[in-house]
Amino acid sequence: MRLWYGTTRRAIWRSLQDVRRTYPHADAVRDASGDVLTVFNVGGNKYRLVVRIRYEYGLVNVREILTHGEYDRGAWKE
Repeated sequence: MRLWYGTTRRAIWRSLQDVRRTYPHADAVRDASGDVLTVFNVGGNKYRLVVRIRYEYGLVNVREILTHGEYDRGAWKE
């Protein structure tokens, strides 16, 4: 998480394509309200980090840190 935080803090991302230059396996998903979220594999691929990126403001808000099992159950999308 410290590595992700430091990298993200220095990043200038304007789109998911910019994010994928740094984190090639980042994925965009929609939650139940229609918000587009970005999911990162972290912790040696043991966890999923779900964030909302506001590209126009340069803001990244952490929504959830989940195990793969918790992520797969999908309750975080509600």
